[in-house]
Amino acid sequence: MLGLAREYVRPYRGHLLAIVALQFASTLALLYLPSVNARIIDDGVVTGDIGLIWRLGGVMLAVTLGQALCAVVAVWFAARMAMGFGRDLRASIYARVGEFSAREVQQFGAPSLITRQTNDVQQVQMVVLMFGTMAVSAPIMMVGGVVMALREDVGLAWLVAVVVPVMALAIGTIVSQMVPSFRRMQVRIDEVNRLLREQVTGVRVVRAFVRERHEVARFDVANDALTSVAVTAGRWMAAMFPTVMVVSNVATVGVIWFGGQRVEAGAMEVGAITAYISYVMQIVMSVMMATFMLIMVPRAAVCADRIGEVLDTESSVVPPTDGVTQLPAPGHLDLVDVTYAYPGAEAPVLHRVSLTARPGETVAVVGSTGSGKSTLVNLVPRLFDATDGAVRVGGVDVRELDLETLWAHLGLVPQKAFLFSGTVADNLRHGRPDATEEEMWAALEVAQARDFVEQMPGGLQATIAQGGTNLSGGQRQRLAIARAVVRRPAIYLFDDAFSALDMATDARLRAALAPITRDATVVVVAQRVASIRDADRIVVLDDGRVVGEGTHDELLTSCATYAEIVASQATGTEAA
Repeated sequence: MLGLAREYVRPYRGHLLAIVALQFASTLALLYLPSVNARIIDDGVVTGDIGLIWRLGGVMLAVTLGQALCAVVAVWFAARMAMGFGRDLRASIYARVGEFSAREVQQFGAPSLITRQTNDVQQVQMVVLMFGTMAVSAPIMMVGGVVMALREDVGLAWLVAVVVPVMALAIGTIVSQMVPSFRRMQVRIDEVNRLLREQVTGVRVVRAFVRERHEVARFDVANDALTSVAVTAGRWMAAMFPTVMVVSNVATVGVIWFGGQRVEAGAMEVGAITAYISYVMQIVMSVMMATFMLIMVPRAAVCADRIGEVLDTESSVVPPTDGVTQLPAPGHLDLVDVTYAYPGAEAPVLHRVSLTARPGETVAVVGSTGSGKSTLVNLVPRLFDATDGAVRVGGVDVRELDLETLWAHLGLVPQKAFLFSGTVADNLRHGRPDATEEEMWAALEVAQARDFVEQMPGGLQATIAQGGTNLSGGQRQRLAIARAVVRRPAIYLFDDAFSALDMATDARLRAALAPITRDATVVVVAQRVASIRDADRIVVLDDGRVVGEGTHDELLTSCATYAEIVASQATGTEAA
């Protein structure tokens, strides 16, 4: 946590210096007031000197106003520092996650990344705020209180020597029990977020299969686990303040009891007792402020560790330091003996797969579920990096290409069509930010999406919900295809992008795509043979290996796997 704080508080060193100076002045003023009060009692009240009372009262008022002003300004600087710290930390996490490949995202999980970006940052940010408001003044007040108390009367010093260690021991014991609970709490929050995200996203599936009670039971288990850990931590936290108050009240009684005896013996003034009580209370207050910090620090330390895990994780897709920006053979795509294995997997998903595609060609990839088709496509834009072999775009290995150059030559339509919240135009401009309305309408027409977009209120300015949940699956796919078309890339990658379309729409869309992609390289991953039977070349995958390659007619006679796929999708007439 200290490393994280040092790095992200460094830009606010000026604020930190101002906080220390102001808190120092504020604390000194607080420490000065009890001694003035003691003088009013001993030299003013006892002797009846009204003038001295007024003068010292004026001094106390001025010191109090100065102390309040310093405290307010210090809190203002602390708040500015803490909010800036949180903003910078969130930006760093967001930037780091943006660099992650699909492997790192799967490693952490989306719910955990969201928790670390929000709840975890908030916990650390709160400690930074508490540091500026309490942690700076607490040690000054403790040391100053001890010094001023001894200055008033050395004979009661043993009380301070007993109170401080007892308080520290009690709080240390409680905090040591709270840390494991806070660590488990963050893990339980991740689990609750994961289940909630699943249930909100899949609410229609839950209702369709009448699984509401089952999902509620799953959520209750995770919620009860979080509640149990939170209650355990809360019990220890609840024990802390009564402990502090018991020790402070016992200390006050001790000052009055033993101080009274010293007053009776003439070794101490009455005003000194009141000042001594004030200083003991200030010492206790400083311990209580440290207690507030100690309550926050264990949980914030856990959160800082989790944030550090994200910031310290390097992407498995490392951009080249001096990437190639000029492609010698635009539109050329080559996969040479590509092997890919997920971390910890017993066997590779792809094994020595080779594929070649040239401008003007349409190459299709088919295979059974789990044969590695989507993984193959994801290697091209470097969502993953091949474990072995080479993926070349434009004649250059993708690991040597500048990432912006690579992505500028690709138009990817993923298997799960995802749309961003905003408008239709906003989503299309993810493909090309400077696209005109005419170009967007043309892309929508090619994707067979113009009709339904025109019927939506606002047309291109129609609202799209997060993830496109206000559209059907087929509409989402067509908008995702339009987003790729408006980009006009050199290489199109369609990862099962026509699965949600009916046969007629699929046929019209492919016919409209033909003139647009005439000079481009097209790679199509499909489950439906009808979508790819006219491809120039079809690559058949089975269990991550290429088992056939050729045209539709060639594969029917030469590849048993392809023949089985075709037979499984044939209508009665075709089968006959």
